[in-house]
Amino acid sequence: MSDEREQLANLPHEDRIRSRKLAGSVATLIVDATGLSSTMRSNVEQELRSAVLEKGGVDEVRIAMTAAEPSRTLIAIGSGKGGVGKSTVSANLAVALSRMGKKVGLIDADVYGPSQPTLLGSHERVTAEDERLIPVEAHGIKFLSLGQLVSPGHALAWRGPMATGALTKLIEAYWGDCELLIVDLPPGTGDVQLSLIQRSRPAGAVIVSTPQDLSLIDARRAVDLFNKTSVPVLGLIENMATYVCPHCGESSHPFGTGGAEAAATDMSVPFLGRLPLSLAIREASDAGEPPATSGGPEAEAFEAIAAQLLKLLTHSS
Repeated sequence: MSDEREQLANLPHEDRIRSRKLAGSVATLIVDATGLSSTMRSNVEQELRSAVLEKGGVDEVRIAMTAAEPSRTLIAIGSGKGGVGKSTVSANLAVALSRMGKKVGLIDADVYGPSQPTLLGSHERVTAEDERLIPVEAHGIKFLSLGQLVSPGHALAWRGPMATGALTKLIEAYWGDCELLIVDLPPGTGDVQLSLIQRSRPAGAVIVSTPQDLSLIDARRAVDLFNKTSVPVLGLIENMATYVCPHCGESSHPFGTGGAEAAATDMSVPFLGRLPLSLAIREASDAGEPPATSGGPEAEAFEAIAAQLLKLLTHSS
């Protein structure tokens, strides 16, 4: 048995090998191919076959590929209106969750303003296999964006059915071993939101708002939509709450403060935390380097909200 283990040890794709057996000169491997396209499967099989034969003493390699549809938790990130920093929050929450050890995918479903390629610093065009899209990797997460399907600067002049059809393609992509799928929704309560709810049934929704009353009016509408469709609202995030002057250190509240927390209490929705109106967040986001990837108070703020979100998901499951 020890000779068998040594002979079939240290192979590529060790995390996918579920069983290995050596009988005489015949090696048999059972390999988990969950989430792999047909080309990916073929590559894994060929690499394993070559690695075993190179070790010597083996004349035949039998490889059985098995696959199961992975269980994923889908979280919708929404807002009642645009301009509240929803996409920035989505990107940084995805990165923060990844840094906590979760395998995360991010879907940019904002038909009218897909911004994740810029926020994540990757404008790589997506490819497809077996009519399914293959996500791009950046900052430890996988992501797909409607912005990757058109040339930069070109408008997505799509009506409802086209937008919802594209969303289905993004969700049904090769997400591999992703445990969490974060969906950055467009603002409002329209076709894309309803399509996501009807076809994919999120485990929960997170609403992003600024503290000001105008933003909170629309945030309440977003909460109402998810409540009416029986999707749990996991919490409210207050964005752009406090601005600290980089010169004098004085704090101010251009959009007010505490409004989202008060609204969350009023609606009996968890309050996940608040994020600052920060020059550092803006500069890092424009540069394609999410603040959650580095240290500092901005990263800590996103990490605290991600931890709260994980706790709520654990309790609701």
